[in-house]
Amino acid sequence: MGRVGHAGTLDPMATGVLLVCFGQGTRVTEYLMESPKVYRAQVRLGMTTDTGDAEGRVISRSDPRGIALREIESALASFRGRIQQVPPIYSALKKEGVPLYRLARQGVPVEPTPREVEIFRLEVLDWAPPFLEIEVTCSPGTYIRALARDLGEMLGCGAHLSSLTRLACGRFTLEEAATLQEVEEAFHGGFWGLLIHPIDEALLQFEALILDREKEKRVRHGQSIPGEPAKTPYLRAYSISGEFVALLAFEEGLWRPKKVFQPL
Repeated sequence: MGRVGHAGTLDPMATGVLLVCFGQGTRVTEYLMESPKVYRAQVRLGMTTDTGDAEGRVISRSDPRGIALREIESALASFRGRIQQVPPIYSALKKEGVPLYRLARQGVPVEPTPREVEIFRLEVLDWAPPFLEIEVTCSPGTYIRALARDLGEMLGCGAHLSSLTRLACGRFTLEEAATLQEVEEAFHGGFWGLLIHPIDEALLQFEALILDREKEKRVRHGQSIPGEPAKTPYLRAYSISGEFVALLAFEEGLWRPKKVFQPL
């Protein structure tokens, strides 16, 4: 099987979709990580913690029961679209090669740099004070803990993330995901291959091209082929028999092999 990797981490308290790549599949993790994410989150208003989630130390308390749903809806509207977000201090982001959470635990002052993220969809599912349940579709790199923190600040009551489930990563959803127990049973039973998706399923956002035998030979040897620009920056290239051959990038009037995959 060779190499194993994953496409995007989950916070320790979070559950849900985690994409795991094996062998040649590890070569497409960057495209999986670029996919939008969907989360269902429970936010606890009226309480802040040093980590921004329920596992942290409580640093403030207030009573949020007087906050009306319309106030929450109004506050959430300001987070939709492209926003500048300050990542949590306790995060895996690195400063000079050291994770921020490690620096924070050592008492080293940490000031994360704001960065642009995009919230495509942000909806209230339930408001039962002090708990607010929301569903979020966002760009990669968005911290839901930071969203909860900022919402609490805007409402003037403070807040932290009390639970989080990743419902989808790109086209891969929780409904079709295997549990850790199912994965372990599949490996022990020798039928783990039934859980594996083809490599090109991570690249379906790109247009496809069928190569004749001569072009397939050139691409497999790392050589460019002529062609016209496509609507997508990359092309999935297949053999006449339907085998996934390579991911091509358009440069200077030619489609150049960016990643070539060996026959399985």
